[in-house]
Amino acid sequence: MNKYYKYIFLFTMLNIIQHLNAQIGNDLIGARSAAMGGYNVTLSDVWSANNNQAGLGFMEDLSGGIYYENRFLLKETSYKAGAFVLPVKTGALGLSVTSFGFSLYNETKAGLSYGQRFGDKFSMGVQLNYLNTKLTQEYGSKASFTGAVGLIARLSKALSLGVHVYNPTRTKLADDDNERVPTIMKLGLDYRFSDKVMLAVSTEKDVNFDAVVNAGIEYHITEILYLRGGISTNPTQYAFGFGMQLTHFKIDLSSSFHQTLGITPGISIIYTKKKKAKKVETPSI
Repeated sequence: MNKYYKYIFLFTMLNIIQHLNAQIGNDLIGARSAAMGGYNVTLSDVWSANNNQAGLGFMEDLSGGIYYENRFLLKETSYKAGAFVLPVKTGALGLSVTSFGFSLYNETKAGLSYGQRFGDKFSMGVQLNYLNTKLTQEYGSKASFTGAVGLIARLSKALSLGVHVYNPTRTKLADDDNERVPTIMKLGLDYRFSDKVMLAVSTEKDVNFDAVVNAGIEYHITEILYLRGGISTNPTQYAFGFGMQLTHFKIDLSSSFHQTLGITPGISIIYTKKKKAKKVETPSI
């Protein structure tokens, strides 16, 4: 591809990015969420370091994960991410790193987060992010800082509520045209019919675009196998996938379909070091 066609491709992709929320707008991490139509606001796992930091408050095991998404089967729009969670006394610290794009256009984000639980039913989380956007050597790069805040309330054994706000400070990306990092608000509910079936729905609003609805279902078929499906709106995309829970590893696969741009497959791998159960000594008589 010569330089002329690369620039045509670049600006075409920038238009797609603008309408599909590039990772600088806090795209989800994890094939579990991707397979559930993008739902993640009440989930508590290693990807909470990026998706909703309040989920870290319920984390008890040391975890690390990697995620890869091949958007629309194009190498130039690949999305890569990693996350790490370190539990502490009443919550957990999280680190997440994401990268989107190719040599002519690239976005990277690194975030440090903390989530703390208050009892068994409520958790809050915060995050500080470093953002870097690079647009060819001629245009250079731009760096900025922003934050995020979230909460999760377990209203009952079956019902959970989650809220998340990304970039509440409306951080500027560029001063010359008042361009700002997207501010995105999410509100979601999940309902667990049993230990095997969970139904979840959320709404997501970028202050500059129409609201998006994400809905997903997860079915725990067997001890090691999960089946998932979902849908999101504006634009309409369908998703499905499955997960395998092994002793220390969890492998999740997802695939979503956009009626114009095509298929986006994704895979994530999580390693978890389970906390050792405390040995209870029987007192001698």
